[in-house]
Amino acid sequence: MSGDAPDAGAVAGYLKDAQARICAQLQALESSAQFGADNWKHESGGGITRILEGGEVFEKGGVNFSHVGGDELPAAASAERAHLAGKPFEATGLSLVMHPRNPYVPCCHMNVRFFLADVKDNENEPGWWFGGGYDLTPCYGFDEDCAHWHNAAQNACAPFGEKHYAKFKAWCDRYFHLPHRGETRGVGGLFFDDYRDGGFARAFAFMQSVCDSFLGAYLPIVERRRGMNYGERERAFQLHRRSRYVEFNLLYDRGTLFGLQSGGRVESILMSLPPCARWDYDRRDAPGCAEAKLRERYLRPRDWARE
Repeated sequence: MSGDAPDAGAVAGYLKDAQARICAQLQALESSAQFGADNWKHESGGGITRILEGGEVFEKGGVNFSHVGGDELPAAASAERAHLAGKPFEATGLSLVMHPRNPYVPCCHMNVRFFLADVKDNENEPGWWFGGGYDLTPCYGFDEDCAHWHNAAQNACAPFGEKHYAKFKAWCDRYFHLPHRGETRGVGGLFFDDYRDGGFARAFAFMQSVCDSFLGAYLPIVERRRGMNYGERERAFQLHRRSRYVEFNLLYDRGTLFGLQSGGRVESILMSLPPCARWDYDRRDAPGCAEAKLRERYLRPRDWARE
């Protein structure tokens, strides 16, 4: 591999190491539950899914590495890339979702990925790109947590351009939005796609910066909230809010669609779903109460890094 040519193997190696590092630090929060490992193979490729269930801190969590390919790029990845439709492809990524037990600890999602498509017959069109980001989904919002999360995201972007954070923060707010509910999924973070700025090496470095900043963004929030007391009211609201998470992932999430369309392992693709959720018919919380405050203050775009 010469010059600044894209190197899917290098990306895959980094992501495997990142999976191990992230799981080790999340595991350190648990006293008994352990991450299990599912090394799966499929005709399209394979991966390692690390799942933790029944923990004291995390009711369920998954950290999934995958490296797949095929003869035809799925529609979820080629819908806005007409020149790549039907091309052979290779994709590698790391996807993480953690569902805490305590309703005061927010759910989190992180994903970074790399696509490489065969465009030998059209060298003028780029056939590789990075994508990813992370977002935070609280049931009970805290300004301190939102500011910390977004400052970590801003710091991860800063070495790569002063406009990166604002651009990818706004993209995250647009992407993680439930139009049928008229609300965002959570308090946002970063979302980027089709990223090739500065060539492969620099774009790869940006993806690594985002991934490497995740634990520093999330773990201090977990430590602040994990010991807060809660009861049946908070638990019921947590299950209610988890239903919104399910709705987004099954109706709108492009990563879920890509995984299913590319023939990946279904259990790994759907690991993002919570262990339990509830759909309350036409739930209405009293204005100003702790539960209503989530929608009133937090489920809409805000400039948390400045507040």
